[in-house]
Amino acid sequence: MLRWTTTSFCTYWLHIRPSFLPRTHCSTLSSSQNPTYVNETASLLRDLGANKETIGRILEQHPEAVLCTPEELQAQYDLWTTVCPNSKDLLGIIEKFPASFFTVSHHANQKANIQFFQSLHLNKRIISKLMGSAPQSFSRPVGKNQEMIHTLKESYLSLGGSENNVKIWLQKLLSQNPFILIKPPEVVWENIQFLQDRGFSAVELLHLVSKLKGFIAELSPKSMQNILTYSLETLQCSETELRVIILKCPGLLNYPVPILDDRLKGLFEAGISLDQIKDTPTILELTTQIVLYRIQKLESYGYSIKTGSLEALDGTKKDFEMMYGRLKLRQERPIFNPVAPLKSTEE
Repeated sequence: MLRWTTTSFCTYWLHIRPSFLPRTHCSTLSSSQNPTYVNETASLLRDLGANKETIGRILEQHPEAVLCTPEELQAQYDLWTTVCPNSKDLLGIIEKFPASFFTVSHHANQKANIQFFQSLHLNKRIISKLMGSAPQSFSRPVGKNQEMIHTLKESYLSLGGSENNVKIWLQKLLSQNPFILIKPPEVVWENIQFLQDRGFSAVELLHLVSKLKGFIAELSPKSMQNILTYSLETLQCSETELRVIILKCPGLLNYPVPILDDRLKGLFEAGISLDQIKDTPTILELTTQIVLYRIQKLESYGYSIKTGSLEALDGTKKDFEMMYGRLKLRQERPIFNPVAPLKSTEE
C-alpha cells in the first residue's frame, strides 16, 4: 500500500487531468498535511466501473475523499453494498453524492440507521437514495429516525389509513421528500390539528396526506393560515367551498401567497373566469407561462378557453400533448357522415 502526501496527490491529478481539479483544492488539502490515499480511492472507483474522467469529477467535487484510509473505504463499501449491491448503481450515487459516501466519521450511525430502515422492509433503492441525498438522516443517532417514523406511521393510521398501505405510503413519502426525517416530529401533529380545527374530517385529511405527502411536515400552521386567508378572499368562497377546492388541488396549500397571486392574475388576464378556476383549481399548479402557451396552442385549432373546460389545459405535459393531438387530428380529418349519399365516379 502506498501512502502519498497531499503534494503527491496534487501533482498526480494535475498531471493526468489538469482541467478537472482546481489548484485551490490542492492548497486546501496540503494545508493540513494529512496522509492521502489516492491510489486506493481511485482503485475503489475503478472497481465500480469508473473511468479516469469520472474519477476526476468525483475527486474534484469532494477532494477530501483521498483522506479516507483503505480500511475506512472498505468499511463504507461493505456497508453501502448491503442496500445497493449493483456496482453501476452505487457508482451513480457516489458520483452524485460523493460527500455522502466518503464521509466516514459517522459510520456507526450509518450502519444502525440502515439496519433500522431494513427492519421496516423498505425498498433497497429507497434506502440507498436516502443515504445519498439526505446523509444527515443517516449520520445522526438512529433514535431520532425511529421517533419520526413512528410519528408518521401513527399519524397515518390515526386518520384511518390501513396497516397494509402504510409501508407503501412511507416509501413514497421518503422517496419524494427525503429531508422529512430531519423535521421535528411535533410538526406533524401540529399541522394535522390545524386542519382539523379548520373543519377537515379524518377522511379528508387522509386524502391530503396521501396526495400531498410533503405537507405533513414541510408546512406550518402559520403558512397554511396565510394561504387559506388569501384564498377565501380572492376566490370569494366559503370555508366549506374552500375545503372542496383544496381536496381537488392539495398543492394549493404548498404555494406561498405571492406565487399564487401571480398565477391568479395571469389566469384572469388570459380571460379565464373565477368560476372556471374554482371548478378546475388544479390549473393553479401550472405556471403562467405554461398556461399561456397551452391556451395559444389550443386556440390555433379552434378551442375556446372562455367557453370550454379548463381540463383541456390541465395535467402533465404528456396529458396536454394527447389533448392537443386529438384536436389537431379532428381538424385535419374530415368528419364522415354515414347517411350522406355516395357520389359515383361519373358525377
